[in-house]
Amino acid sequence: MRVIRRQVLHTFCKDHADCRKWIANWIADIERATWKDSQAVRAGYASASFLHDNVVIFNVRGNEYRLETQIAYQAQVVMVKWVGTHAEYTKRHR
Repeated sequence: MRVIRRQVLHTFCKDHADCRKWIANWIADIERATWKDSQAVRAGYASASFLHDNVVIFNVRGNEYRLETQIAYQAQVVMVKWVGTHAEYTKRHR
């Protein structure tokens, strides 16, 4: 898979240094993956949440933060849409 909009992650990590290692590991894991569907994602990320339009929410650092992505399985692309604290995520989706 290819990760696009990485700048969102880099900007976030400037203010949240505790996430740098998790984000770096996540990117490396995604780049090795060849997900064909949501079941393949769930196999590696059991706590991921799946929304409409192939939006997948990853729990970062024990659900302290949330990473919102959109996956194009056929194109093998994961687009980073948003990342923030769990509280910020909750406010966004009320």
